[in-house]
Amino acid sequence: MTKTGGPPEDDATRALRTLLHELETCTAELEQARTRAEALLAARASGRAWLEVVSHEERPLIVERISTVLGTLSTAGHSWRREQAAALQAEDVSINRIAALFGVTRQRISALLRETTDPA
Repeated sequence: MTKTGGPPEDDATRALRTLLHELETCTAELEQARTRAEALLAARASGRAWLEVVSHEERPLIVERISTVLGTLSTAGHSWRREQAAALQAEDVSINRIAALFGVTRQRISALLRETTDPA
């Protein structure tokens, strides 16, 4: 049992906690990208040429931050969806019902569930 007396922590709960952590991290990354984008706009508005503006941009570049965030969210979101589908199946929810809940095909859910048994 958990500290609050709820059900024991399972793979789906851990995946959701990981997703939440990654969302917080990505939000901070996106805020930094936003701040940087505003600075670039201000530099451009002051009359600086694009070459000068872009040449002085520090790494990680805005586009690099965005790419990292997208990859992180894709991985964490996929893990959450996979573990959530497995948890629902463990509660005897049909593949068709899980597919309807997720808004995908039953074939997609079957593929997700195979990933939980074939981690290769």
